[in-house]
Amino acid sequence: MTLLLTRSDLEALLDPAACLAALRRGFTAEADGTAAHRTIARLPGQGTATALLPGVVDGIPAYTVKVNAKFPGSRPALRGVVCLHDLGTGELLAQLDSATVTAWRTGLAAALGTHALARPEAGAVAVIGAGAQAELVMRGLGELREVSALTVCDLDAGRAAAFAERHGARLGVPAGVAADPRDAVRDAGIVVMATWARRPILHAADVARGTHLTSLGADEPGKAELGADLLEAARVVVDDVPLAVEMGVLAGAGLDVKHAAGTLRDLLRGQVPGRVRNGEVTVYAPVGLPWQDLALSWTAYRAARAAGAGTEFDFLA
Repeated sequence: MTLLLTRSDLEALLDPAACLAALRRGFTAEADGTAAHRTIARLPGQGTATALLPGVVDGIPAYTVKVNAKFPGSRPALRGVVCLHDLGTGELLAQLDSATVTAWRTGLAAALGTHALARPEAGAVAVIGAGAQAELVMRGLGELREVSALTVCDLDAGRAAAFAERHGARLGVPAGVAADPRDAVRDAGIVVMATWARRPILHAADVARGTHLTSLGADEPGKAELGADLLEAARVVVDDVPLAVEMGVLAGAGLDVKHAAGTLRDLLRGQVPGRVRNGEVTVYAPVGLPWQDLALSWTAYRAARAAGAGTEFDFLA
């Protein structure tokens, strides 16, 4: 029997602390040499189809295959499924809502990267793009460090205000909105960006010394949130160097492998340093990797089985 897990099932089952722990274990696990594939195909009009496979993590007896449709003008903009298979037999253990899995694994992995690279005393956060991924970054950061203030900027002013009010109340900190991204980041020690931007939003002159920026929007060809001048001057950490050069933050800025200081896996395993100087600008810019889907999906699947949640379905009936 295959377990079907909807968005509401997953939101009820997933816990940020447990998911952060699962992702940290994945980042620090030994790489098994399995070649992961990320395929993006453009569709007529505004949409793209994306597949990530296989998601494999040492110690988890399963793997994932994720298929997404991305349509920026739709709500939600991402739809699809994550298929969780038994590693030994290929049995389809579960199908999970991809939008929820993607938001949780992307946002919480970004929270790990943000916390690892930002100055320890940095507490003022600016969010550019108040969507589902930024939502989970903020929930993750609240588990990892003290947040002292929040400023939110979004093309939808109402959504920015709602985000600021929600997270300001949850964290017990002053929160407000800014109409311009440059105003939003002026006093921030941490900047979280999660947009659909096709042109850089911020340049080197827009951020203060010692700022950390996490850029989630440059995850496929043609997308860019940070200017090349900012990236050239910053210490840049990614989740996969070849993908960053092929379709991620470095590709969007016309930069190459020498501009990457390393990966978050390298950093969390102690193989490369994170922030070297207190005054330097740091950037974490992931594209998202298949094993992160597995880490979240396996956590959700085990929680669902323990709770008797989800709907069983027999595809072979």
